[in-house]
Amino acid sequence: MQIPLVSARDFDQPPIGNNFGTCALTKAPHAVESDRTAKPARRASRVAWRRLVPLFLGAVMVVLLGALVRVADPLALVQMRHLVFDTFQTWHPRDFDPDLPVRIVAIDEPSLERAGQWPWPRLRLAQLVEQLTQLGAAAIAIDFVFSEPDRLTAAELAELVPPGPDRVALRHALDRLPDGDAAFARALGAAPSVLGVVLSADGVLPNGMPPEKAGFAFAGDPPQAFVPTFDGVVAPLPDLGAMAHGLGALNWVPGRDQVVREVPLVFNLRDRGLMPSLAAEALRVAQGATTYKLRSSNASGQGAFGQASGVNAVKIGGAVVPTTADGSVLLHYSPANPQRHIPAWQVLEGVAPVDQIAGRIILIGATAPGLFDLQATPIDPAITGIEINAQLIEHILTGSYLTRPDWAAGAEFLLFAALVLLFALLAALLSPWLSVALGTATLAAVFAGSYALFARQGLFLDPGFAILGSALSLFAATSWLAIRERADRRWVRSAFQRYVPDELVDQIVQDPEALALGGELREMTILFSDIRSFTTRAEGMDAQELTSYINAFLTDLTQVIFQQDGTIDKYMGDAIMAFWNAPLTNDRHAPAACQAALDMLRALEGFNATHAGTYPPTDIGIGLNTGVCCVGNLGSTQRLDYSVIGDEVNVGARLESSTKTYGLSILVGAETAAQARSHGFVFVPVDYVRVKGKDDRIDILTLLGGPGHPVPEVVQAAIAPVSDMVAAYKSEDWEAVAQALTRARACNAPPFDTLLALYTQRLEESRDSASVDASRP
Repeated sequence: MQIPLVSARDFDQPPIGNNFGTCALTKAPHAVESDRTAKPARRASRVAWRRLVPLFLGAVMVVLLGALVRVADPLALVQMRHLVFDTFQTWHPRDFDPDLPVRIVAIDEPSLERAGQWPWPRLRLAQLVEQLTQLGAAAIAIDFVFSEPDRLTAAELAELVPPGPDRVALRHALDRLPDGDAAFARALGAAPSVLGVVLSADGVLPNGMPPEKAGFAFAGDPPQAFVPTFDGVVAPLPDLGAMAHGLGALNWVPGRDQVVREVPLVFNLRDRGLMPSLAAEALRVAQGATTYKLRSSNASGQGAFGQASGVNAVKIGGAVVPTTADGSVLLHYSPANPQRHIPAWQVLEGVAPVDQIAGRIILIGATAPGLFDLQATPIDPAITGIEINAQLIEHILTGSYLTRPDWAAGAEFLLFAALVLLFALLAALLSPWLSVALGTATLAAVFAGSYALFARQGLFLDPGFAILGSALSLFAATSWLAIRERADRRWVRSAFQRYVPDELVDQIVQDPEALALGGELREMTILFSDIRSFTTRAEGMDAQELTSYINAFLTDLTQVIFQQDGTIDKYMGDAIMAFWNAPLTNDRHAPAACQAALDMLRALEGFNATHAGTYPPTDIGIGLNTGVCCVGNLGSTQRLDYSVIGDEVNVGARLESSTKTYGLSILVGAETAAQARSHGFVFVPVDYVRVKGKDDRIDILTLLGGPGHPVPEVVQAAIAPVSDMVAAYKSEDWEAVAQALTRARACNAPPFDTLLALYTQRLEESRDSASVDASRP
């Protein structure tokens, strides 16, 4: 019969007197069930309110703390937001549309092989621009800053010729060549061209302030306070800058992890004003527009509640581009595609496909290894800067923008607060496991909903803050309930522990069904140890000395067993019974038990040294055996004991008692040796006997050493002859026994003295028996 369990939470008051535990343990099952079901609605309501009030107050505190964290927006939250954004991009990249009017004229490796190494003469660049113009390019944006004169002019080349008459003649010939920079400037002036500039923070203006190519109009708060600001600029040569139809900044503003997620459309150059990016300028020139229009917070129709929250959108010609607060575009990347690229050599040699250039925005940039600037994106660890510019223009032309509106942070916080309050309610009304399961499902749904908005609407609402914050809140709530649960268990323990053993209290608290009598069959290794000649030692001690001696002895050896994950079954006076592989599974139970046995002998040496003069020298015998046993709650309905029984347990006890017979410290069964030998333990056969209570004979071995316990050389020398002696004894080959016995004695190994004496006696008895048999008629 099972002892009915009465949970602490079924009572409103602590137990009074000693009768509570007794009554609870002896109460009939139907009576306990009656107590559990009495007034269920009233009790459930009381328990729910007892949980809900503190959980709700805790949730409110978490929400207030979350508000502070949301406002501060620490780096950890920013990085988490980036991780989510990158993950969404990886799962749902933008599809490449070959019909979009954007192409890259790539200065790639084949182009360098055909047209010469970089940098190319300005004449060749002029030829490239002229060819693109003739093919009908809508805009030609060049991803380079031509801030220095052409190094391949006639004067520069003439300086490379050694002095002499040839140099003069060559100089006259070179003077007839056209000026590269002038030719390039003319080509730029005749084309819808855009050149790059590089903004810097040092305030240096090597070529002066670049000319303004477009006007800027804005509604709402002045955008200069929001967009990236620089003090200096490296601009093209004045003649080149003057002839170009547009000038755009080549700068990137990557995150702290150097990943380009946002691309600015507009920058602020101090002492000059706003300046567009290269991609924005290419798009403007292609449309023939003359002015950028920026809409910021507090503009007409923009609800910023008086707060200067930043730029909302930039209008470039007919394209209205939603932006982040600093005027950047959340770029929706597509995988790199070779269809975007046209090799520069095809344009120079007049074989480029006309339909890939006419009416398209052409970006000229380097893609050959060693020439281009590499940038990391959410879907690619390294792509060229010109590729990012091309993708930005494509992104704008598709009209499928990624947006993160001003209200995104507020919406994310409200979601966080709602989840925290919801999880507090779930924790109060449901079991911890069910509340965690529902909470996890809710968080998964939030994440899936955020991804759906990203993939279908281009709206990025970061679920990370809400999920992480509410998950921590759910963890805190369930942890608090777990603490309360433990408090209830301690309450039960305090009520019961005066009437039943601690191990039974643990089972009552953890699993009342485990109180049933019986157990399970499991392969285990059993250890028995006993002090030799304990009675003789005890005769010289009074009760107090004997108790102190036994306690010190058992403490040291128990510590060794625990270190090897053993379970103490019981103490029997001076004896210890322990086992491995229960209650916790241990696949290495035999090696662990062998290690414990060797460590116990070493610990005993320390015990004798520490207590020399206080206690008499102590020696022990240890028996180990491995086999299938029954382990579990054994005993009666009045008292249970977690223990192990079976034939293999009896064999282990017999082995321990036999250590005195063989004069050896450790005896083990054959299965123990078989499982532990591969782990470095050394065994030697001792005998082949029939143990009392068993019909079959079994092999007995002794454990000599193992990891951390080397076998002495003199003992190692005796291993082979002793093994041969026992093997011959099993086969009843007495002549071989005698020969092996002689070799074993010659090794002079003291640990085997008693064993060899035993086999000497057996050999003599066998000879006497043979003589008697021979004398019979």
